[in-house]
Amino acid sequence: MRASLLPKVPVLSRIPQGLILLACIGLIALNMRGPFVAVAPVVGAMQRELGFSAVELGLLTGIPVLCFSLASPLASFAARRFGAEFAITLTLLGVLAGVVLRSAGSGVLVMAGTAIIGIAITIGNIAVPLIIRRDFSPRRQSSAMGIYTAALNIGSFLTSVVTAPIAEAVGWRFALAATGLFAVVAVVIWILAVGPGDAFRPRLADAGVRLPATGRPASRWITVGLTLGFAGQAFSYYGVTAWLPTLLADELGMAPSAAGAGSSLFQILAIVGGLGVPLAARIASTTAVAVTLGLLWLAVPLGLLLAPELWWLWCSFGGIAQGGGITIIFIAIIRLARDQASAGRMSAVVQGTGYCFAAVAPTLLGFVHGLTDSWTVPLLMILGSVLAFFLGTTLSVRKAPK
Repeated sequence: MRASLLPKVPVLSRIPQGLILLACIGLIALNMRGPFVAVAPVVGAMQRELGFSAVELGLLTGIPVLCFSLASPLASFAARRFGAEFAITLTLLGVLAGVVLRSAGSGVLVMAGTAIIGIAITIGNIAVPLIIRRDFSPRRQSSAMGIYTAALNIGSFLTSVVTAPIAEAVGWRFALAATGLFAVVAVVIWILAVGPGDAFRPRLADAGVRLPATGRPASRWITVGLTLGFAGQAFSYYGVTAWLPTLLADELGMAPSAAGAGSSLFQILAIVGGLGVPLAARIASTTAVAVTLGLLWLAVPLGLLLAPELWWLWCSFGGIAQGGGITIIFIAIIRLARDQASAGRMSAVVQGTGYCFAAVAPTLLGFVHGLTDSWTVPLLMILGSVLAFFLGTTLSVRKAPK
C-alpha cells in the first residue's frame, strides 16, 4: 500500500492502514448515489414550490446519469492527470457544493447544483476503482470493491428512507441539504487519512504508475464485452428501479406502500450481492460467479412475466444480481488492465457507454408501456438487456484470475 496513505495524525496511527482506507472508501461511496436518490421522495414538494414541468422533473432525475455518461472521459483525464487523491477531494467537495446549491436556490440553481453533483460523482466513479487497484494487493482488491459497491447501495437506501420524514418535519430544502452531512464527514476523514498535501495538491504520479494485472492484459474485445455487460446491467437497473412499483401496482393491484416495499427489497439486497461476490470468487471461478449473477438477473423479467405473484422472490434475486453485477465488472477492469492509465481509460469507456443506455431506460420503457398499455414488451426489453449483461460479462471475465 502506498506510503501517501499512511496515517497523518496520531489518532489514526494506531489503526491498521488497510482499515483506514476501507473506511474512506465506504464513506466516499455513501456520497455517490444518495444525493440524487434523495430527489424522488420530495419531487412533489419541489414541483409545487418551483413550478417544474414534467420535462424539468425528468431532467432533474436524469441529469446525474447523463453526467455519468458524458463526463466519464473528463473524469478519467482528471483522475490520471491530477492523481487519485486529488480526484477524490474534487468528488467530495463537488458533491457538497452541489448539494448546498441545489438546496438554497431557484429552479435554475437546483438544476445547476444537480449537474455539479453528477459531474463530481462521475469523477469518483473513475477514481475509486483506480485507488483500489493501486493501493490494495490483488487478493484484497475484490473485497475492497465489494465494500465499495455495498456502500453505494447503503447510501441509496438510507437516503431514500430518511429524506421523506425530514422533508415533512423541516421542508424539502433541508431534507436535500442533509445529504451533504455524509460529504462533510467523508472530507474530514479523507484529509486526515491522506494529509492536506496529498488531498489538495494535484500531481502526476498516478499516470506513471504501472502495476501489472494479475492476468493477461485486456484486449479490445474484452473492453467491448465489459462495455456490453455494463450497458445491460445499467439499463436493467435503472429501468427496474424507475418502474417496478408502478408495475406491481398495475399487475397485482398493490397499494403504493406495498409496491414501494418491492423496490426497497430490490435495492437493499444489492448489499448482499456486493459483499457476496468477493466471497464467492474465492471458492468458484470468476466465470461461474458471472453465470450465477446472470441467472439471478434473468429471474427478474422472466419471473414478473410468468409468475408476478412471487414478486418478492424475483426482487430478491434481482437485488443480489444488480449489486454483484457491477462489482464483478469493476473487479474485471482492475484485474485485467495493464496499468493505472489503461485502467482509467477502460473504466471511462465501460461506464461512459453503459450509462448512456441507463439514461434512456426509464423514458424508453415508459414510452413503450404507454404505447402498448401493457408491461409485457417493457419486460421483454429488460430481458434483452439482462441477456446482454449475461453474455458480455461472462465472455469477458474468463480472463480474470480467480
